[in-house]
Order: sequence, then structure tokens, then C-alpha cells
Amino acid sequence: MLTADLGHDLDCWVRPLALHDQEGLAGAEPATMRHRLYSVPARLSRHARRRWLRIDCTWPWAEAFTLAWQRLTKLPVAP
Repeated sequence: MLTADLGHDLDCWVRPLALHDQEGLAGAEPATMRHRLYSVPARLSRHARRRWLRIDCTWPWAEAFTLAWQRLTKLPVAP
């Protein structure tokens, strides 16, 4: 139950923090978010001690996903 609650909270906070200006994703339902952003057609690879997420360039929401990722990683870390 705690894991489901944590997932729901994360889903609710991703939209206002990272997708507030993306049409169709700012107020999307959880099923829409799961279909468009959380099921990423990508491959995780390692090279030179770094991890790379290789996203399929033909995926329609690749730009929205990378924008959300960049915005979320630039958020300040709480002490």
C-alpha cells in the first residue's frame, strides 16, 4: 500500500513541476501518463562508467520526456 501511495504522489507531482506547459500532459489522467511517459521505448546502456538512456527517436513523446527529465534533475536537493 505504501508503494502504491508513493507512486501516486510522484505521479501527481511530476505534472505541475515538469509538464506544466506541455499540452495534453499538464492535466493528464494517470492512465494517459502511464501510456505516454512511463512506458518509454528505450534502452539503458553503459559505456565508460556512465549510464545512457537511449530513447527511440520516432516515439511521439520523446521531447516531452526529455524536457521533463531535464526539469526534474535541475530541481534543488532538499537538505
